[in-house]
Amino acid sequence: MADYKAPLRDMRFVLNEVFEVAKLWAELPAIAEVVDEETAAAILEEAGKVTAGVIAPLNRSGDEEGCGWTDGVVNTPAGFPAAYKAYSEGGWVGVGGDPQFGGMGMPKAISAQVEEMVNSANLSFGLYPMLTAGACLSINAHASEELKEAYLPNMYSGAWAGSMCLTEPHAGTDLGIIRTKAEPQADGSYSISGTKIFITGGEHDLSENIIHLVLAKLPDAPAGPKGISLFLVPKFMVNADGSLGAKNSLSCGSIEHKMGIKASATCVMNFDGAIGYIIDAPNKGLNAMFTMMNYERLGVGVQGLALGERSYQNAIEYARDRIQSRAPTGPVAKDKVADPIIVHPDVRRMLLTMKALNEGGRAFSSYVAMQLDTAKFSEDAATRKRAEELVALLTPVAKAFLTDMGLETTVHGQQIFGGHGFIREWGQEQLIRDCRITQIYEGTNGIQSLDLVGRKIVGNGGAMYTLFADEIKTFIGSADASLAEFVEPLKAAINNLDELSAWLLNSAKTNPNEIGAASVEYLQVFGYTAYAYMWALMARTALAKQEQDEFYVSKLGTARFYFARLLPRIHSLTASVKAGSESLYLLDAAQF
Repeated sequence: MADYKAPLRDMRFVLNEVFEVAKLWAELPAIAEVVDEETAAAILEEAGKVTAGVIAPLNRSGDEEGCGWTDGVVNTPAGFPAAYKAYSEGGWVGVGGDPQFGGMGMPKAISAQVEEMVNSANLSFGLYPMLTAGACLSINAHASEELKEAYLPNMYSGAWAGSMCLTEPHAGTDLGIIRTKAEPQADGSYSISGTKIFITGGEHDLSENIIHLVLAKLPDAPAGPKGISLFLVPKFMVNADGSLGAKNSLSCGSIEHKMGIKASATCVMNFDGAIGYIIDAPNKGLNAMFTMMNYERLGVGVQGLALGERSYQNAIEYARDRIQSRAPTGPVAKDKVADPIIVHPDVRRMLLTMKALNEGGRAFSSYVAMQLDTAKFSEDAATRKRAEELVALLTPVAKAFLTDMGLETTVHGQQIFGGHGFIREWGQEQLIRDCRITQIYEGTNGIQSLDLVGRKIVGNGGAMYTLFADEIKTFIGSADASLAEFVEPLKAAINNLDELSAWLLNSAKTNPNEIGAASVEYLQVFGYTAYAYMWALMARTALAKQEQDEFYVSKLGTARFYFARLLPRIHSLTASVKAGSESLYLLDAAQF
């Protein structure tokens, strides 16, 4: 496997040249106080060093060894505790955390790049700080000042970790039917009892304490999702002076044996009258949870991008070195018995597909991150509302499309390696195994598609969609003739998406099955169209600078490939949507 190198040049291109993110930061005083373009560059440079030098070398060994569980004690693979200590001491766990409690205070546009780097280096490792950051988001947004002061500083520092305890054996997507109970106590705390499964980082040896956020129901809670509350449940109780006290009444019953992310401890957690503290108000747990979800679902999308980037780095190095057969037009490496496989059209097709999807995905994830920053920090109500609606619309696309494209990209990388891609020593097969979970957790991609179509398109009559579509059309209208080769196919794509959205809105009025039948393919059409917008934006920048650097020439060539070979996928997907739901119901259950 090639040594991982953070794609800092491309990150700077997207943030500074395409989106000119410093202009956004200047309009957001809370961000302007802590970061500028120079500071951001230094942070990303240092993140690249720690992820490549400290974390990436543990990726394969961690996969081979995995986590161990003995009588409730979980051990992470060799090297993980020391690497986590180094990562924590660098302040990376709290890179996006509130400065009031010791975080760096970086905007999501920066922390998303750091997430990409750590997950490219080692996805299993990256999950531990990711879950801590997610728990911190909910605590900071919804908990009392007392809880924030008691828990956030040690969580941002990495001394304490966090987990999110949502899923139960019988309740995954349908959280309204959870059974974990919370009994009020005389001192204002709650007694938490129940079992949670698939809990990432529920138990491990990386930190001295683990702070669990647990969904549970109060005795008088209404049925369904409206009766869910969220509780902070520490592994070790915290004394008044901040020191650790007795162990709480909770335990890790086992860890899962998984297809991938084997160095990430995925735990069964048992709560047996554990002491917990309510976050926000009774029966408001889903509100607190979804504060975290918009960030974490983008984060999972970035995981797909990250693994695609690692796959590309491996594949391009292999394709330049591996010699096999001659180019169709005749020998290229005349001093060798065969040419490097990068000369072959099919290998180039796969490499360019990977490159185009990765770079389009990086631009799209950064765009969504900027909307999150605007929604959180803008002092203008109308600007904040617009960003919030774009976040709601684009979050399911970011999670599902980025991870779907991530899996495609890891598979292409394996294919370029041929038989060596199927062998563990080369590392390519691990990337596929690790990537597969990204399409499943934090809400499966099918659920993300239903969320997009059911809630964000049909549910509000297409109003959120119109915001995004109008932005693209404004860009198209402002483009000059030099951009025609990119703008014309983008215009056709957004017109197609307009028509498809209208078809869906109309069809759903008479047949509710159309929403579920269309959702996955519709999200894919949306994703390819969104990437086309990103590529047109990048092409505009690259076109103006192509005389300066080969980087921009490469960017333009990749843009042309995207529009010529990848964007046309929308046509077959559109036809599938318009085929309707009827064919899905031709068989009775017994006929399958």
